[in-house]
Amino acid sequence: MTLAKAINSSLRTAMESDSKVLVMGEDVGKLGGVFRVTDGLQKDFGEERVIDTPLAESGIVGSAIGLALRGYRPVVEIQFDGFVFPAYDQIVTQLAKMHARALGKVKMPVVIRIPYGGGIGAVEHHSESPEALFAHVAGLKVISPATPSDAYWMLQQAIECDDPVIFFEPKRRYWDKGEVDTAAVPAPLHRALVAREGTDLTLAAYGPMVKVCIEAAKAAEEEGRDLEVVDLRSISPVDFDTLQASVEKTRRLVVVHEAPVFFGSGAEIASRITERCFYHLEAPVLRVGGFHSPYPPARVEEEYLPGLDRVLDAVDRALAF
Repeated sequence: MTLAKAINSSLRTAMESDSKVLVMGEDVGKLGGVFRVTDGLQKDFGEERVIDTPLAESGIVGSAIGLALRGYRPVVEIQFDGFVFPAYDQIVTQLAKMHARALGKVKMPVVIRIPYGGGIGAVEHHSESPEALFAHVAGLKVISPATPSDAYWMLQQAIECDDPVIFFEPKRRYWDKGEVDTAAVPAPLHRALVAREGTDLTLAAYGPMVKVCIEAAKAAEEEGRDLEVVDLRSISPVDFDTLQASVEKTRRLVVVHEAPVFFGSGAEIASRITERCFYHLEAPVLRVGGFHSPYPPARVEEEYLPGLDRVLDAVDRALAF
């Protein structure tokens, strides 16, 4: 399947399994979403379960909170990453805190799907990577699949979760294909997976950058370097145990994400691994990401996005210590 088709199939499976699962968002019904990720769902499940909402992100999330309080499991689509900010207040001051505010008596099984990242030649507000803003908020789980298989399974696990989950979908990977075993036993939702074994250095990434890191590892192999790639999958919480085991083996770590490096999720990962692996590290933990600037016009986004050369440059610097 493509990653987009895997998400569509996952939503379909969840809706068939539980009549309380609803899909809602801008153009998710008749149009099937701007990326056609929800294509056909309204036709098969009806307008009361696949809801075309007004262009009002705060209202969409607020409605989802109310539905969750009444026992539903709403899956909200934010049409593009940069459109989430009108709903940011609802997410961080209401959705994230409701469980604690109710002393554990209230569940909030809300999934917020957000296509994110660049690489599609879009206009302003359509290529953001705001995952660190949500990972900083206690009460939210933040995840991002890199493969169609993970997209299929992680979304179902998110829908089954009684806590709010922010599900970041790497939009430039929507059309990447991969095997999806719909009868498999999935890995735990927040467990990192070793996507490629190696011995010389660990590359840690999630979402759209996992593919870049695997390509970098293949390129480095031609120069006799054996790089391990860890797909973090979950941004909050982070599976530090799996990452620590990898770093203790390779003794070097480069963290890669599309979002700006400054105060990005890579900073927390670098700090924690430095604390945990101080006596194993043979080089400082390095970070590769976007620049600390507004996302540029599409014609120069390839200069902004971290690619093969920037990842390999960090690998060179780490191995030079």
